[in-house]
Amino acid sequence: MANLVEIALNKQGLFTYILDGDNIRQGVNKDLSFSPEDRSENIRRIAEISNLMLDAGLITLAAFVSPYLKDRELVRKIVGENNFIEIFVNTSLEECEHRDVKGLYKKARSGEIKNMTGISAPYEAPVKPSLEVITDGQPIEESVKTILEFIDTKLK
Repeated sequence: MANLVEIALNKQGLFTYILDGDNIRQGVNKDLSFSPEDRSENIRRIAEISNLMLDAGLITLAAFVSPYLKDRELVRKIVGENNFIEIFVNTSLEECEHRDVKGLYKKARSGEIKNMTGISAPYEAPVKPSLEVITDGQPIEESVKTILEFIDTKLK
């Protein structure tokens, strides 16, 4: 979803960067596990990187499972209220498992992966997200359109 949002923003001539688990956990955060403490540190570091990118003028799309309310509030403080948009991609656990192209949920169910959000680790849903997108039964294009319309109002 973040990739499609980025493509659309780039077509508008906007400069963006996506931070996600693949590009963060392979480098900057490769020393972190999925323990609650390391998950919090992962999100804190992402916020600091996002803040640097925002300072450089980039729209930064941080596409992460951030399971704890306190961590998301810390991100808001680090990047600033005006730069923080919390988009709650609300997807049922069943749908997440159905879409699981990497097989992570299957591994978590079999015990190969510990501290998997929604399986053996908690998820604290946002109380008042900037935007909630319910993706179950909705084509990805519709979710992307909803996000882009919201971002457009923030950019004006």
